[in-house]
Amino acid sequence: MPSRRPFRRPAVVAAVTCTALATGLLALPQTAAAAGTRIHDIQGSTRISPLAGRQVSGVPGTVTAVRSFGSARGFWVQDPRPDDDPATSEAVFVFTGKETPKVAVGDAVTFAGTVSEYYPGGKDAGLQSVTEITAATWKVIASGTPLPAAFRLDAAAVPQRYAPDAGGKSIESLPLRPGSYALDRYESLEGMRVAVADAPVVGPTSSHHELWVTAEPQHARTARGGALYSSYADPNSGRVKVASLLPLDQHPFPAADVGDELTGTTEGPLDYDSFGGYTLQATAMGKVTDHGPAPETTRKQQADELAVATYNVENLSPAAPQAKFDRLAQALVHHLSAPDVVALEEVQDDNGPTDDGVVSAGATLKKLTDAIKAAGGPAYEARQIDPVDDQDGGQPGGNIRVAFLFNPGRVSFTDIPGGDATTPVRAVDDHGRAALSASPGRIAPKDPAWKDSRKPLVGQFSVKNRPGSRVFVVADHFNSKGGDQGLDSRFQPPARSSETQRTAQARLVNGFVKDLLAKDPKADVVVAGDLNDYQFSPALKALTADGVLTDLVNGLPRDERYGYVYNGNSQVLDHMLTSSHLTRTDYDIVHINAEYADQASDHDPQVLRIRP
Repeated sequence: MPSRRPFRRPAVVAAVTCTALATGLLALPQTAAAAGTRIHDIQGSTRISPLAGRQVSGVPGTVTAVRSFGSARGFWVQDPRPDDDPATSEAVFVFTGKETPKVAVGDAVTFAGTVSEYYPGGKDAGLQSVTEITAATWKVIASGTPLPAAFRLDAAAVPQRYAPDAGGKSIESLPLRPGSYALDRYESLEGMRVAVADAPVVGPTSSHHELWVTAEPQHARTARGGALYSSYADPNSGRVKVASLLPLDQHPFPAADVGDELTGTTEGPLDYDSFGGYTLQATAMGKVTDHGPAPETTRKQQADELAVATYNVENLSPAAPQAKFDRLAQALVHHLSAPDVVALEEVQDDNGPTDDGVVSAGATLKKLTDAIKAAGGPAYEARQIDPVDDQDGGQPGGNIRVAFLFNPGRVSFTDIPGGDATTPVRAVDDHGRAALSASPGRIAPKDPAWKDSRKPLVGQFSVKNRPGSRVFVVADHFNSKGGDQGLDSRFQPPARSSETQRTAQARLVNGFVKDLLAKDPKADVVVAGDLNDYQFSPALKALTADGVLTDLVNGLPRDERYGYVYNGNSQVLDHMLTSSHLTRTDYDIVHINAEYADQASDHDPQVLRIRP
């Protein structure tokens, strides 16, 4: 998924001044409290401030938190005397840019400045805005004042309906209905102190010191403790990202896995950013209690079974540390029980992200197969096709592609010359049986559906103890979701523009499998890989159209249908599908990565055992 990040934005920083008048008073004077604009007047009852672009002054409140790092420094101010309208937030962020504000938590202040709407990622990103004060000045009236109580986020407070349906248009001008929609509830709390208690972790700690919890512990949970994303209609409204305002050298961010619990109370102002939406910026952090299950291990295939796996190895190249190769090897040998055929995704060229025309991946694959052998696994061989330089998307210069590994002690690869980066593979008739015009070969590589995207790789295999057997494996990596509007977009429902290309790609793979089955209706076909889409998506409907393929994830228990975790949602992106002749199948998503803070890849691998 997308890479990150400077913290929040580059900024032109306005001059900031502060006059500290530490009087020792414990409350705002009545004259200050009664004079003019309050924070709820600034926030208003929609997503956009009714005072946007205007100057305000003498606005009272209490400093509840300070961000003293990064390029988006500032502090949150909350009014301890709220109005009676649940739609109006009582807090606002005072933005000071790269300058650390000279205030402390508990300071009673009055501030002045310009009311602004900041769009994380830019307005074109489609996200919601943050109401904030820029070009600010302020006065400290008192110190050590009590903080307003934190609003408790729980199942009773967060509606299960996620957002109003505006037919794909902006919801910015709609009145907030915090009792009806989760996004409205969060927006009505923008900048205010919120809290979660004994919160289940549904997204593991990332390298950016963030994790995800759910405020709805009983809603749509996976078998291993995550939040299951099973339809567009239910994005799991209780998901909240947790970051920290505490100094990491004194308060290291907790390492948590899905299924753990953030025990106790975690509280702080509710922020919003472009990498996950509403975020609890913790000023007090609960303790991680380990409830998560251990990484899984699948069973070994039996003598008459062929084990086919798919594994997205996340931008693998010789530039990656040896430890990553070793962990991938351990996973393949031990957790996946040395599958006979492996479809790999995100294999980069031999110098990784260096953009110098190199497209070969022999060194990448050799380093992996050597690590597998060192881990006690078989002497895998590899097959793949080098792409045209910089034509297959992915990390610039990486020349990402799909590839096959296979165990020559168990299976044979049928090498048929003629496959290259631009020549389409065809299904051909071989005395009444299906065969390939080239093996390995690429499906329709010049079709516009594959523009800046990985092309599918097809290979023909035979099982050594089954003379005459033929198994066709299609390794896929469909285009990413880049460019789609987020679940928390101000446009509802959000547009999924990348879906169009994936659906076109799915039709091409579906058509190729149809061609194979036209030559032999009993052909054994496995389609595997990172399809970057859900089992209920238009792309998967196109791929399985006319009963050509069966998506095996739908045969799992509902709470086990996931292999990727994004923004606290456990979801399906990787798939394994089979043609109708393969009726005896055993399919397993092996959970070893996606739920863990310490992961070798962001995807869980999958294994399919068949009897061809």
